[in-house]
Amino acid sequence: MEIKTHKKINQALSGKPINIEEGKSASVLLKTTEDMLADEKGLIHGGFIFSSADYCAMLTVNHPNVVLAKSEVKFLKPTKVGEKILFKSKVLEKNENKYKIEVIGYNENKEEMFKGTFYCVITKKHVLENE
Repeated sequence: MEIKTHKKINQALSGKPINIEEGKSASVLLKTTEDMLADEKGLIHGGFIFSSADYCAMLTVNHPNVVLAKSEVKFLKPTKVGEKILFKSKVLEKNENKYKIEVIGYNENKEEMFKGTFYCVITKKHVLENE
């Protein structure tokens, strides 16, 4: 399992890759911590959930120049501190350098708690390189 994209991402905050089938699917496990808290009741901020799902989509393509162009997401259940979320992705469509990827997050009870569609593009060169 070679990671070719997002090599510097903080896996403690965005999840740990479990499986990559380049161009087909991926899975990422997020172990939630107090660093991700949104409030005193133990709610995890949705940005961390989104980050893990996005990371899962990027790993699905697994190309150094993959970027997110658009997403449509639903947060189906809240996440509490200490919970583990498993994100699984699959390619729904591929057209040249464009991918449409579904990512579903499952809590420890195997319930869907997040569902999203991620539209990813492989650019000719890194988005921060001068043209």
